[in-house]
Amino acid sequence: MRQNFNHIFRVFLVLSLAILSSCGSRKEIIYFQDEPITDQSLSELDNIYEIKYKPNDLLTIDVSAEVAESVAAFNLPVVSYNANNASVVNQANILRQTYLIDKDGNIEFPVLGTVKIGGLTRVEATQMLKEKIGEYVKEFIVNIRLVNFTITVLGEVNRPGAYTVQDERISLTEALGLAGDLTIYGKRDNIFLIREIDGKKKYAKYDLTSINVVNSPVYYLSQNDVIYVEPNNARVKTSSYNPNTPLVISAVSTLATIAAIFIFRN
Repeated sequence: MRQNFNHIFRVFLVLSLAILSSCGSRKEIIYFQDEPITDQSLSELDNIYEIKYKPNDLLTIDVSAEVAESVAAFNLPVVSYNANNASVVNQANILRQTYLIDKDGNIEFPVLGTVKIGGLTRVEATQMLKEKIGEYVKEFIVNIRLVNFTITVLGEVNRPGAYTVQDERISLTEALGLAGDLTIYGKRDNIFLIREIDGKKKYAKYDLTSINVVNSPVYYLSQNDVIYVEPNNARVKTSSYNPNTPLVISAVSTLATIAAIFIFRN
């Protein structure tokens, strides 16, 4: 009988350890826990929202004039394709080609050749192209558009993911709105920003509980920014909860009762 008791005790011990091991920790749940070093802070930036073009940005650049033929050489050729819509048979559609900014900030522009556009704002890039093209043509317009302005929102929001922004300006609150706002478990006073500037990652934090967040130098986002909403303690505890815990507790209680009966009878 003592052998049976030892067997029951071992099962009791294993189940007890299973309950303890089901509890998660903050380190298993929270992203980006290491505090960034001070020289990587974005706090010294001015409160501006005009973006600057970066490597891997995709741009459309249209040069137009009253006489289209006079600027045709400064535009990329368009690509036509057939629509696969059953209701539109053999309809030719226009696909506008884009310029990809390389790692050195350059694009290859018709007639002009290699042009450095990285690090410039839209206004600066437009003015620079006007000056270069103006050596060949008079009376024309340059229109530049960034087509892959993307931000990523992670953590305790209702719709985490990467979002392509149609405009070239978006604020923190607008970005959170795209992601369906924070869940009830999101920490309003500890929202994390990751931004790359000149090939280096920089960081900042927001406190949504303060109205002063709208005056933050990084309130307006840049392309490829990452926003992370940290979960609060309630979410961490919920995430570490094992749904099998009640079953394990019930089994342990039953075994404890059997063990007690066994001891008293012997």
